[in-house]
This record gives sequence, structure tokens and C-alpha cells, in this order.
Amino acid sequence: MAQKIKLDSVDRRILHDLQDNGRITNVDLAKRAGISAPPCLRRVRVLENAGIIKGYQADIDADAMGFSVQVFAFVGLTSQAEVDLQNFETLVSTWPQVRECHMLMGETDFLLKIVAHDWDDFQKFLTGHLTPAKNVSHVKTALAIRSSKQLVGVPIDQSALEL
Repeated sequence: MAQKIKLDSVDRRILHDLQDNGRITNVDLAKRAGISAPPCLRRVRVLENAGIIKGYQADIDADAMGFSVQVFAFVGLTSQAEVDLQNFETLVSTWPQVRECHMLMGETDFLLKIVAHDWDDFQKFLTGHLTPAKNVSHVKTALAIRSSKQLVGVPIDQSALEL
């Protein structure tokens, strides 16, 4: 969990720019933030150590890698005891096809984002892993037709970015 630290406009600018382009050089990042490179690097390290910056990833095109099917699964469990919820989350973490797992409040316990090569590949995962998993009572699925917006991170207050 991220530590609570007070962010000034420079920190917010750094976060905005890194979220937009994680490969930006420290020199360019510092220039955009209006500071020199050494203090910029120190600020980035503080943001990383505080857990605000959790990591840096490449944005991989699913279709280019042969994953043309994306499905959202709404999973209900027979027990919502904390140990059973944690056991399900641990199991889900072992399935590489599941790219996201969110515990929900309401009639559905978990929302999973699952990728597959094709419909048959998804069906094998569904019937071979997800539906027979311990404590799973029901699964409802929705096939994604297309995605028009996929942003990472969070909105960063733009008013604090004016330099």
C-alpha cells in the first residue's frame, strides 16, 4: 500500500508525464517539470519508495500476440469468508489468462478480465479451471466486442500541472 505523502505541483507533473510515457528520460522529465535532473531523479525515487509509482510496464498489443478474445467473468462464490476469498484470489493469481481480478460488493463476488487465443481456448479455461474451482458457485461471462478506451493509472489533477 502506498504511503501518504504530500504531492506538490512538480510531483504531480512528474507522475503525469511518467504515467503518459514511462520511457521518458530523466533529463526530459526534469525539463518538463521545470527542475534539474538530479532533484527530479530524487523525487522519482521518493515516489517509487512511497509506493505511489508501483512499476513500469510495456503496453503489449493482445492481438499481435495472438490473444483475440477478451472476456469479463462475473464470479460468485459459495462462501465469502475471508479465508475463502483469499484462497480464490491466490488460485486466480496462478492463471496467466486472468489479467485482472477485482473483488466486488453486491451479488457478484469477483470480476475477472480473461484473455484467450480464441473462443475454444477460452472455453477450455472456463470448463477446465474456473467453473470447477473450489468455492465457485456460478460464473456469468461477457465477451468484449471492442475496446475504445484503456487508460492506465489515475486522472492526475491538471490544474496542478500548469508551470
